[in-house]
Amino acid sequence: MISKNTIKRLNSLSQKKYRAKENLFLVEGDKMVSELAGSDIVVKELYITSDFEFRDTKSNFHAEQIHSIERSDLKKISQLKTPQNSLAVCQILSQKELPDKLDEPLSVYSDGIQDPGNLGTIIRLCDWFGIKQLFCSKDTVDLYSPKVIQASMGSFMRLNVYETDLKALKELTEVSDTTIYGAFMDGANIYTESLAGKSILVVGNEGNGIREASKLLIDKKISIPNFSAGNSKAESLNVSMATAILCSEFKRR
Repeated sequence: MISKNTIKRLNSLSQKKYRAKENLFLVEGDKMVSELAGSDIVVKELYITSDFEFRDTKSNFHAEQIHSIERSDLKKISQLKTPQNSLAVCQILSQKELPDKLDEPLSVYSDGIQDPGNLGTIIRLCDWFGIKQLFCSKDTVDLYSPKVIQASMGSFMRLNVYETDLKALKELTEVSDTTIYGAFMDGANIYTESLAGKSILVVGNEGNGIREASKLLIDKKISIPNFSAGNSKAESLNVSMATAILCSEFKRR
């Protein structure tokens, strides 16, 4: 049986302040937990029911502690409405330093995205499109929020995420021959605009878009045209949906 103190400690990791204090975060879902075996992430504790099956062999999964628990106990420590058979307590990765130069053909910058589902989906999109770098403003939702991790579907393990302001990134683009594009409602049509060889795509906050200070650092404004007929149409796209469309067009070129 799992202790009350352990339940309290693990539940506290749903909050950013306790994740920062303990330097720990949670990973749930049997597929994602199994994928930890092939990542650089250190698993401090693993809680599994008798129904959990290691994707490869148990010997390939390195966890400092492995606890076999009942499903009723897993429900007490899970952040999911319908828990599967496993929960891993992992060590937060050290903050990455910005590279000396930008060599990737396309990267994404989150300018204050607040919804964890959106950030997690954008992480998954980057993984799908082979985008290896995601840059985030300091006020972007915490990467290690359980909802971000869950929405990423394991892609957070395969992405380099950097916390930085756009000004520092702008200085880096100037020595890397990289163009900064911003997603706007009134930008140039993405389907007809010529696109640079190396690019950073800036996507903004769900309610306010790209902040005023960031607008001054953007080289080109782009947008996705609205093809609706008549006056009755959607005002905008969800930020993760827009990111998918824009990344697809960049990669198609």
